[in-house]
Amino acid sequence: MRLVELELFSSFKLRHSVNMAGTVANKCLSPLAFLTRRLSAPEFITQCCYHKKVVDHYENPRNVGTLDKNSKKVGTGLVGAPACGDVMKLQIEVDDNGKIVDARFKTFGCGSAIASSSLATEWVKGKSVDEALTIKNTDIAKELSLPPVKLHCSMLAEDAIKAALADYRLKQHDNQQEAASASN
Repeated sequence: MRLVELELFSSFKLRHSVNMAGTVANKCLSPLAFLTRRLSAPEFITQCCYHKKVVDHYENPRNVGTLDKNSKKVGTGLVGAPACGDVMKLQIEVDDNGKIVDARFKTFGCGSAIASSSLATEWVKGKSVDEALTIKNTDIAKELSLPPVKLHCSMLAEDAIKAALADYRLKQHDNQQEAASASN
């Protein structure tokens, strides 16, 4: 693991030997932060670049896992972003009253993508199918304080919610057609 080493000079200028942009180090961290310890690169990035809500959802993701994709009550959305390689699978389980009772996700991607997935599963639980459709990427991005370069992560979460809901509705439509043809 490469360490971020910053030395404090008498003029309080920062000199850094790291393969990240020096301007980030100067903007994010006070020179006094390095008087007592050295930060590893992941710690540096966590303290410097990600909001604490992103770090919380990344380190303690909620609702990780899968649901039975063959169940008529489960909708599955699988979306990806070719530009960055993030892939997100989000599943919802809906009760007989149309209320989302469970949600699970699996995400291959950066901390912002994982945090967006985790937050999305928290937000859809307890909502009706129609209410879940009102969750927008801008709301997710605002809640997590995502920077502009990470907005695509919140867009993936919104797309995953929509895809899961579309899959659920398709299963319900197919189920209604099967019931109608069985009664004829």
